[in-house]
This record gives sequence, structure tokens and C-alpha cells, in this order.
Amino acid sequence: MVSSPGPTSGTNSEPSVQPPGALASPPPVAPLARAESTSSISSTNSAATTRQSTRSCVCCSRGPSPLTMGAQDTLPVAAAFTETVNAFFKGADTSKCVVKVIGEMVVSFPAGITRHFANNPSPAVLTFSITNYSRLEQVLPNLSCCAGDTKNFWVNMPNLITHLKKVSEQKPQATYYNVDMLKYQVSVQGVQSTPLNLAVSWRCDATSTDLRIDYKYNGEAMAAPTALHNVQFLVPVDGGVSKLQAVLPLLPGVGSLLARFQLTSGPSKPAPLAVQFTSEGSTLSGCDIELAGPGYRFSLIKKRFAAGQSKEAEGA
Repeated sequence: MVSSPGPTSGTNSEPSVQPPGALASPPPVAPLARAESTSSISSTNSAATTRQSTRSCVCCSRGPSPLTMGAQDTLPVAAAFTETVNAFFKGADTSKCVVKVIGEMVVSFPAGITRHFANNPSPAVLTFSITNYSRLEQVLPNLSCCAGDTKNFWVNMPNLITHLKKVSEQKPQATYYNVDMLKYQVSVQGVQSTPLNLAVSWRCDATSTDLRIDYKYNGEAMAAPTALHNVQFLVPVDGGVSKLQAVLPLLPGVGSLLARFQLTSGPSKPAPLAVQFTSEGSTLSGCDIELAGPGYRFSLIKKRFAAGQSKEAEGA
């Protein structure tokens, strides 16, 4: 769907971009919604926004927790990997594509765990390992809660218990609390690391502007190919847009989006085009997590990525 709200127009592609052959479009999902149950991850920041390097514990919660545990029970925790891809394309020359992928790993604790810690003040240390680590670089643990060497990490339990106790007193109706554990950067290989490749061409004259957006889904950029949801192309068009005609592509995986803008005070000036999308169920890095000690179990491991600043430079 393409809209023209005036001199600035956003060009939106409603169908999900999916792997070739996957023509059935799953229902759109809210961008990076993290929590649906007591074992889910709740979002405090959108992955479509570049993360700040704050290293404090971050938490979010809702509703009372039903967790009741014995001293010898394994405690349920959840983890989520969220990655953001930033890409800058320059025309059809893929060698000029600049890509950066950053990520974070969050662990979610059920609120009832605070009562367990109160009754068991010396719990097992939560230790974990990051697997499929080869594409990660600049891995930064949250030093207020976590420490580690290379791929293996352990939680500072006194700090964690103190933090969770404080939050539980502030939010007694909480369901669970999220704690940032790691931030990292992903090693990339130019355009091959972008899940959606772009090329844009403009033709501008005094009365109209023609815009063509060529796109191609790139499943090889992901650890496991998954659909891109809520794909939107955003571009400002000046020159007094009075009418818009658009031809939408029939196939979601690869194609061209064509738009003609009728102008009252042209010509337009080509401008950078931005693209937004989200994806659930996979990451670009392929990394994973496993527990390295007793006392805990994963009730959920969630993976997602989204476009941060994916742009196509203006072309002629």
C-alpha cells in the first residue's frame, strides 16, 4: 500500500517478505512484542532503535506470579536474543553497501523467584554459555549483573538478588523481570549480511516523479530463514504531490515497487529511502544459549531481529 499525505510520502508494502515458495503470509505481529506469559520476555525497548550502552539492569513486568518452588526445584528462566541490522545501500553497486548488526541478550526471571531467594539466600549461581559464537565480536557483559570470559558467563547472584528484591518492592504486582546480560556486535560480510537487498531509481521532471524500488529477500543472511513482517518503504517526495499511482508487486520474495507522483511545483529532488521490518524466530548471528550449571532451566528462548537504519541513497 502506498500513501501520499502531502509533500512527504511514505511508500508502504503491506505483504510480508518471505522465502521463495512461502506465499502464505502469517498474521502480522506487533514489532518485537516480548511477553505473553510468566515465562516470556517483556520489551522495554524496540529493537528497531539502536540500543544505548547503558549497563544497568532493566526490568519490565505485569500481573502476579504463580511461581511456587521447593528448595531443590530447578528455577525457570527465559532468554531472548534481539538483533538490529543497520544497512546503507548506494544504487545497484553492492560493493558499496555498508552493514552493521548489533544485538543484546536478555534473561527474564519470574517475579516469584524473589520469594524463593528469600527462603534460600545462597542459591546456585546462574551460569550460561553462548554457542555458535563464531560470528560475534565485541561482546560486552552487563558488569553490574554478569561477568565472564569469552563464551562463558556467570551471574553475580548477590547483586541480582538485591536488584530483584528492590524491584519486587517497587512493583508488587509484577509477573517477571528482564535483566540485560550481554550486548554484542555481529561480524558482517557486506550486502550478504542484509536480509533485504535494495536498489532505488528516480526519474524526476517538472510535473511528475517516477520511483522504482527493487528488492530481494535474502534468506542466506539469517541462521534460519524466516519471514520479514511489517515491511515499509519510507521516502520523502517534495515538489507538491497532488496524485499518486502505484503498482504493487505480486510476489513477496523479490520484485519491484513502482510509484508515480504527480506534482504541482516540481521537479522533486531524489532523497534517501528507508526500510523498516521485523522478524521473529531467528537471528542474523545464529548464536544461541545453554545453561552451564545446575539449579535452573530455560522455559523459553526467543530470537528476533529488525531493521534499524536500513537506507538506500538517492539515485538518478
